[in-house]
Amino acid sequence: MGFFSRLAQILGISKKEAKILVIGLDNSGKTTIIDKLKPEEKRSGDVAPTVGFSVERFKNKSLQFTAFDMSGQGRYRNIWEHYFKDCDGIIYVIDSSDKLRMTVAKDELDQALQNEDIKNRRIPILFFANKMDLRDSMSSVRCSLMLDLDSIRDKPWHICASNALTGEGLHEGFEWISDEIKSILETK
Repeated sequence: MGFFSRLAQILGISKKEAKILVIGLDNSGKTTIIDKLKPEEKRSGDVAPTVGFSVERFKNKSLQFTAFDMSGQGRYRNIWEHYFKDCDGIIYVIDSSDKLRMTVAKDELDQALQNEDIKNRRIPILFFANKMDLRDSMSSVRCSLMLDLDSIRDKPWHICASNALTGEGLHEGFEWISDEIKSILETK
């Protein structure tokens, strides 16, 4: 680290980098959420299902984010574990209108939380109960109960009702995870 970089870090004026992993089942809205979080001039607006993963970079306050948008299709979910080791935070997106696959979402979450690269780390997890605009959607409280989020005691977590199309709930959630990651990075 150079002198000026170290000085900027001591003075608290340096940009910190954070890697976040965006996971969840297919068709939950992960890519749409990431697209909505980017500056307006960089949004694509036309979102296709992610195959494998994609990487997006954007800024928020004093953090520079690299978001790994992971495919939620069954055949690609095993890729997630290869990114757990280096991530600073996780965004887990839930389709709140898909009651039938809530058990699958819980199983995938449980499997992620038991991974050796996640299990013993204090990684913040933001849950977006997405698609709140749909008639059959469940509340964020109901999603939390179905995923048994209260059993997560060793990691900070937060759940937000969201609508990726309108951006509702995204700012609140992203501010939460930004603050959590920033406080963790400052202690390193």
